[in-house]
Amino acid sequence: MKISGSPEHVKFLRRERRTDAAVRIIQIGILVAFLFLWEILARTETIDSFITSSPSKMLATFKTISTSVWKHIGVTLYEAVLSFALATVGGTLIAIALWFSGLARRISEPYLVVLNSLPKIALGPIIIIWVGAGTGAIVVMALLISLIITVINTLQGFVSVDPDKILLMKTFRANKLQVLLKLVLPANVPNMINCLKINVGLTWVGTIMGEYLVSKAGLGYLIVYGGQVFNLSLVMCSTFILCVLSGGMYAIVAIIERIVNKKYGFCS
Repeated sequence: MKISGSPEHVKFLRRERRTDAAVRIIQIGILVAFLFLWEILARTETIDSFITSSPSKMLATFKTISTSVWKHIGVTLYEAVLSFALATVGGTLIAIALWFSGLARRISEPYLVVLNSLPKIALGPIIIIWVGAGTGAIVVMALLISLIITVINTLQGFVSVDPDKILLMKTFRANKLQVLLKLVLPANVPNMINCLKINVGLTWVGTIMGEYLVSKAGLGYLIVYGGQVFNLSLVMCSTFILCVLSGGMYAIVAIIERIVNKKYGFCS
């Protein structure tokens, strides 16, 4: 694609592209080298492949379960995407409500801190009793982990907006809704995208924790089952698939970030 602009700007963009390409090549090289070294150590029996498995054993396991693994991937992906969407939308709406009411924000602050520090796994039996042993319990577990973080981070961004800019808008008779829509939300687009990045990891952690507690299908179920029957290749294969799925979700968020940065001129 042709790059337009001043000669200095063109040189800068080309240098940035070369740097980005070099970073991608190094990242892929590290992964390939890691897998290659892992395989060599397993084949030479430097490490016990029964305990650590190996890339070739993981591939063989994937081929063995290929007829059913897509069902498990679909179940986990559905739970993760649903939890991610609910946490993002719900957390943002709660943060907006707390921003509108300073009194509610002050009252809820200690409760948010306590809920965030609470070990969510301890609530597992209660969640199962309340919502049943199914997808609902898994989604609730993921929400408990990611929702509060979304509220805290988004709210912190809202209240950190320059008060002088808010005062300036108020001098022009802007109401609170106008301040939110015209100033607070636009100023917090980078912060909300960062929340999306954080939510990717938290959502997958919560989903797998929920599947550890109660599931009849999903990658978390395969990991638990593999551990019970001492099939470490199944455990490692399922874990590797989880890494690919979470990396894919993060890549989608990164693409959204680049589009937003390009359209609105935010700095990465």
